[in-house]
Amino acid sequence: MAASMIVLMLLIGLFAGIVSGVFGIGGGIIIVPALIYLAKFSQHAAIGTSLAILLPPVGLWAVLEYYRHGNVDLKAALIVAIAFMAGGWIGAHLANHLGGSLLKLMFGLFVVGIGGYLIFDAVKPMAS
Repeated sequence: MAASMIVLMLLIGLFAGIVSGVFGIGGGIIIVPALIYLAKFSQHAAIGTSLAILLPPVGLWAVLEYYRHGNVDLKAALIVAIAFMAGGWIGAHLANHLGGSLLKLMFGLFVVGIGGYLIFDAVKPMAS
């Protein structure tokens, strides 16, 4: 891997980690588009690589910091993690049977939908 690509991967990881720690997101919402548009990965390769990236750390240091402040419900985390593993397998199986363009469209619609909801929810109390 070229030095410039290593630097790019470090920057993507650092930015995704910071955003994950601040907003509590898994990082894929940053990593997948960055790998596609900056590193020129295919949609499927970006998703697979993102999952490989998130598998070992899953925000370990961020979780420890939140836990230190009493902001982690371990029972809820374990229950959701077990269901998440099953859902991840199902989702990966489905995604590998979809075309790259359809997968990209679905991801874009998902991100826009979440963004629209968050904007609406934030503006609603301001209008009152």
